[in-house]
Amino acid sequence: MTPLQTIRVAIRALFRNKMRAFLTTLGVIIGVAAVIAMVAIGEGAKARVQATFTSMGSNLLIVLPGSSSGGGVRGGFGSQPTLTWDDLDAIRTEVGSVKEAAAAMSARAQVFGGDENWNTNVTGTSSDYMRIRDWPVARGSGFSDSDVTNATKVALLGETVVEKLYGAGYDPVGESIRIKNVPFEVIGVLKSKGQSPMGQDYDDAVLVPETTFQSRIQGGIQKYIMGVIFVGARPEAGTQKAEKEVQALLRQRHRIGPGEDDDFSIRNLTEMASAFEEGTQTFTTLLAAIAAVSLLVGGIGIMNIMLVSVTERTREIGLRMAVGAKPRDILSQFLIESLILSLTGGIIGVLIGVLGAQFLTSKFGWSVAFSPQIIALAVGFSALVGVAFGLYPAQKASRLDPIEALRYE
Repeated sequence: MTPLQTIRVAIRALFRNKMRAFLTTLGVIIGVAAVIAMVAIGEGAKARVQATFTSMGSNLLIVLPGSSSGGGVRGGFGSQPTLTWDDLDAIRTEVGSVKEAAAAMSARAQVFGGDENWNTNVTGTSSDYMRIRDWPVARGSGFSDSDVTNATKVALLGETVVEKLYGAGYDPVGESIRIKNVPFEVIGVLKSKGQSPMGQDYDDAVLVPETTFQSRIQGGIQKYIMGVIFVGARPEAGTQKAEKEVQALLRQRHRIGPGEDDDFSIRNLTEMASAFEEGTQTFTTLLAAIAAVSLLVGGIGIMNIMLVSVTERTREIGLRMAVGAKPRDILSQFLIESLILSLTGGIIGVLIGVLGAQFLTSKFGWSVAFSPQIIALAVGFSALVGVAFGLYPAQKASRLDPIEALRYE
């Protein structure tokens, strides 16, 4: 028999028992659909984590001031100012792996604009901060060096602040706002960044020059930075090298001896992002492995039904052998039947998995990401399951004795 004739015979045999064929493929359908949906959800979560950390900035380190201790009461990092403006200048000029560095001092304040007011986070910083954070200006312009040097009363608004004060879509460039009753001119609107990993709205912010923030909003000890330092590492150097060099520089400047604790802390967001991605990848793999068990169960179902089919069609097999069919023709027919069942289940499973993942997205707002490689792998694995679990029944059919098969009742 030619391969085409064998395929036709196999398809006719399957169509004689449509319901049984469908129920046989059901296990494969469920398995493939589960794999596609679970991996899509896992990859979507991974992509969301990547996008979230990317929005925080690239090659980013955050240097926090030290902890306080007094009267038996100890505070966490940031509770006592230990970073100075000279430290910031030294990081900029003496650490070769650092591309840029900027101070960031924050305070909650009531902001008045138009006929509305809004309590938001006001940050005093420089133009380096926006480059480190990959936070461009969408409308208007950013700070200039003279704005920082002269403590100019200018401000950049986040999209959320614009919406709360003026309404969505309004261009506030050139408008006047008041922060703690101090008038500021709006010179730009920041591009929307969305939320942080902890759900903080990045766009609910106002940026002003660091010198203006010190003199008009916060005040404080002029020698010390009443906030944190954002450090942008050079891509070719990497954040790990920059972290070690910044730590060594600050320990030297703060005269911290060997074995003594740092009076500052450095957060490496690239390492944090990698840890989150590894955790998400592990979770995705676990989900896919659990879903793949359904494929194996489906394969066992295929083998079971094919064995029943061999028993039911013993006389038919004997008759075909008697009129000239060879054992390899019988083997090929049953293997093709098993392969058709598993491939059909795999294709239907892909469609159901994609639709199911999209339903979860619309219903619960989950992020999903479909990978062509995973879809191809799931379909290929389903075909492999069909061949693997269909091989034994096919071999059993091909080894039947024609005379004994014709006598079978």
